[in-house]
Amino acid sequence: MNRILAADIGGTKTKIAICCTVTGSIESYRDYDTDSQLGGPAVIEKLISHLSEYEGYDAIAISTAGQVNVDEGYIIYANENIPQYTGMRLSDILKDTFQVPVRVENDVNAAALGEANYGAGRGAEHFLCLTYGTGIGGAIVIDRKIYRGASGSAAEFGHIFTHPLEEVHQGNSLPYYESYASTSALVSLAQQVNPSWSNGKIIYELWEQENEAIVPIVNRWTDEVATGLASLIHTFNPSLIVLGGGIMERDAIIGIIERKAKKLVMSSFTHVKIVPAMLGNRAGLLGAASMYLSM
Repeated sequence: MNRILAADIGGTKTKIAICCTVTGSIESYRDYDTDSQLGGPAVIEKLISHLSEYEGYDAIAISTAGQVNVDEGYIIYANENIPQYTGMRLSDILKDTFQVPVRVENDVNAAALGEANYGAGRGAEHFLCLTYGTGIGGAIVIDRKIYRGASGSAAEFGHIFTHPLEEVHQGNSLPYYESYASTSALVSLAQQVNPSWSNGKIIYELWEQENEAIVPIVNRWTDEVATGLASLIHTFNPSLIVLGGGIMERDAIIGIIERKAKKLVMSSFTHVKIVPAMLGNRAGLLGAASMYLSM
């Protein structure tokens, strides 16, 4: 199957395109507001409306937020960002509607598959992939396949612990890695100094200008990112870690994180390479489509 109609359902935006699994190219790209606050049924109804405008494809592939049962194509668990999404049987709904094969994958796993087949992970047999945004998502690639764990939800890296349990950060009940190292955590730190520093792009530009207030904030944040990665390096002994998310597109930031992480690990683990993801907002689309590569 070469022409796959792929959708990437995020909490804010949903992206759709026809992907060629042979070349890794996309065409007829569009995106629209997910309106996730309206809940899972409304999100899927809107998705079906947009998918209905496409033709000339062999199958459908979905990358989505939430924990996914890949074999049966349903949402095992989704948080409050998309209410009433847990339990939705996406594969069954879309198969009944469009009468074509449908496959569904978690968004970070899909991004990892995209990077494995068309991006920064090409040629790597085993690697980790993390995305830094509102939270931190993770994926484990072993022998170029996603490792899913006992119930299909492995690699919740954002929920490892990097601080004592007594610490409560930003209103969280437990001090998870993503509470300190996500892009949201970085923005929260910056806004304590200046409320107008509202996203990673602004923070990075100020950091490049060596803004005296931003530099120590970014230094603290990269320490947090590197600390979590050091634990993962010791656990998985990967040769490669791919980092995604807007601010991770910056080579200078990646370089700092890599140097800090390597200072924290045993010398026998310092061979690991830490690189930025290459595919940007195409990763989930191409990764979802790549589930049909062997078919």
